[in-house]
Amino acid sequence: MRALLKQCSVSAVAVAVLMMAGCSQSTKPSVTDQSAAAGAPAGPPELVTAKTAFWPMYKSAMAWSGDAQVIRLSQKDVPGFKNQAGKAAMWEAAIGSPGKHQYRLYTFAIATVLPDIHKGAAAGNPRPWSGQTREAMPIDVTVFNTDSDTAYKTSAADAAAWLAKNPDKPLTSLELGSTYDFKSPVWYIAWGNKKSGGYISLVNATSGTLYKKK
Repeated sequence: MRALLKQCSVSAVAVAVLMMAGCSQSTKPSVTDQSAAAGAPAGPPELVTAKTAFWPMYKSAMAWSGDAQVIRLSQKDVPGFKNQAGKAAMWEAAIGSPGKHQYRLYTFAIATVLPDIHKGAAAGNPRPWSGQTREAMPIDVTVFNTDSDTAYKTSAADAAAWLAKNPDKPLTSLELGSTYDFKSPVWYIAWGNKKSGGYISLVNATSGTLYKKK
């Protein structure tokens, strides 16, 4: 009886091992599948929000100067891509150093378009800087909570009636800044222009709320 039980036990273990091996082999992708996946063409680069682009630029700026201050962050155009809904193919940050009395323009792009646009974070040459002004104060990055896509959505809802009447007016500005008049960083979002008519929205970059027009 003991011999029989021992034989059954060994057989059960052997079956279990075979079943596990079978499951493991059945879930492993074939060499052909792996080759097909590796050879599949990559999709086009995706537009990014301001926050996604900002941190690589800021990290680079801090390596340049430990007292780096962000003065402006704005979306830019890249040939072959269309910015939309608060996301862009390239973002540009103006970052200054009070100690060096210099500022640099940093960019983050999703693709390289020679000769001037390079994928990833890139830094321009240092330029003379006299420091902050009432109209261009440092952005407190610790309270930069509202990303560009969220700010755009809030602004577009505010401008909905105007946009419905002016569907041909393009977005002309999507920029983060800080001035003496506001206690928090502000998203400045504009469609059209003063000459042909436009609409401007200001969104609090900390709370995400819309500033009421006076």
